[in-house]
Amino acid sequence: MENNQNHPITRRAFAGAAAFMIVPRHVLGAPFVPPSDKINLATIGVGRQGQAVTQELLARPDVQVVAIADCNKGSMNYVEYNSNALLTSWRRLMGPGYENWGADLTSPGEVQLAREFHTSLGMGGRDPVKRAIEAYYGSRKGNASGDYKGCNAYNDYRELLDKEQGIDAVYVATPDHWHAPIAIAAMRKRKHVLGQKPMAHSIADAHRMAQMAHEMKVSTSLTVNNPSSDATKLLIDWIGDGAIGTVREVHNWSSRPFWKQGIDRPAESQPIPEGLDWDLWLGPAPERPYNNAYLPFVWRGWYDFGCGSFGDMGCYSFAGVFKILDLTPPTSVEACSSESYDETFPKASIVHLNFPANGSRPPVHMAWYDGGMRPPRPAGLRSEDDHYFQKGEENEGIMYVGDKGFILAGFNGNNPRVYPENPKYKTPPRQRRGEYEGMRDVAIDQWLSYAKGSGPAPLANFEIQSPVTEAFLLGCLTQRFPGQKLDWDAANSRITSFEKANQLVDPPARSGYGA
Repeated sequence: MENNQNHPITRRAFAGAAAFMIVPRHVLGAPFVPPSDKINLATIGVGRQGQAVTQELLARPDVQVVAIADCNKGSMNYVEYNSNALLTSWRRLMGPGYENWGADLTSPGEVQLAREFHTSLGMGGRDPVKRAIEAYYGSRKGNASGDYKGCNAYNDYRELLDKEQGIDAVYVATPDHWHAPIAIAAMRKRKHVLGQKPMAHSIADAHRMAQMAHEMKVSTSLTVNNPSSDATKLLIDWIGDGAIGTVREVHNWSSRPFWKQGIDRPAESQPIPEGLDWDLWLGPAPERPYNNAYLPFVWRGWYDFGCGSFGDMGCYSFAGVFKILDLTPPTSVEACSSESYDETFPKASIVHLNFPANGSRPPVHMAWYDGGMRPPRPAGLRSEDDHYFQKGEENEGIMYVGDKGFILAGFNGNNPRVYPENPKYKTPPRQRRGEYEGMRDVAIDQWLSYAKGSGPAPLANFEIQSPVTEAFLLGCLTQRFPGQKLDWDAANSRITSFEKANQLVDPPARSGYGA
């Protein structure tokens, strides 16, 4: 594993080969992977998303999860979408003989989180997830007694980064406002970073993350796979072949939010739950009293912690659109929305983004819709595609409009159809199923390969995704100021038309918690 300008700095370059030998041969799984080819990894943030991707990493023979950090010791109030899904997925990962493992971690029930979202609650936090990770490695070792120990758990990620000198990489799966500080701290220590979407909570943080990744030459990636998907490749081919002529408009709509938005800050404070380090959870965000209106999961709707519907889903679709149309950051953005609130994103909005010409491609106008908003139903639509324009959780989509027709597809570009119909452009059978198959695998494959010094840089790395993040975070900013056009000077990272919004490009972090 070489260290040159084309490859990231590997563990061998900064920790020494002997450190690899800390992993016992008999717990590496099958097929056996030599310690020198193994990535020792720490997960920071072990809620639902943290657990889901960590499970996928655990199942890879070239990864050893050796530490976790979470400011919540443990609780049973994490959103899990399907009944008892988190515990079931852990049991499935462990395999035969573990069907009844963790009976005390069974879901406590369901909750109506918002009018549109009824969900099961499940396990999360450092203690139950440490227990699950060690049970998994015990199952590989043939040790069902539960006495396998090999995953350290920390309240504070900073302590983890200081003490766990042998780790090669971290996976960051915290709420949005923590992504940049943790990723940058890890990269400063020359750790490879896999990040949960969205990349950052502010435009300036996204730029700082990209710059740090460039300087440290570590492997970085988001768990966003649209740049590598078959659907994206197909759309590049069709549009490049002139299937709909020159593309000048894109419309993209999401059924989110599933959580509450368009609400005021709760007037009362509540007792901080036992085991939760509330001050650390707040981190760079302004201090406020604890209330369960903020977490878990529902933090997405609050300006201080999340990026709303646009930040939750736009990171996926925009990563594909940027690749397909070779976009650069927009020159202006503007939104109309439902009633605006001081601290939360609106319940519904339409955001207009104007992208400049790039080479032979003319300017492109893009419209984002959320909260049930959709573009007008185009004339001539086949009845089997009507669902895209009807209300419903799964009725999300994207439409590329050219001067000779349009392409309508699922939110991530899956199952595309050309209008007017042309037998030359037919969706392959696998994509017609409409499944977003294996996409997380692609991003992780690329990230791990590059971390080990082989393969090209991941297509979802921080440098490539920084301008993508810049674009949809500008959309998030304009949702705060409906009706106010924001002109964007990308070269100088400034909003030139409205100083109040410009102040949010690089908002100050609370003392001691900045990136």
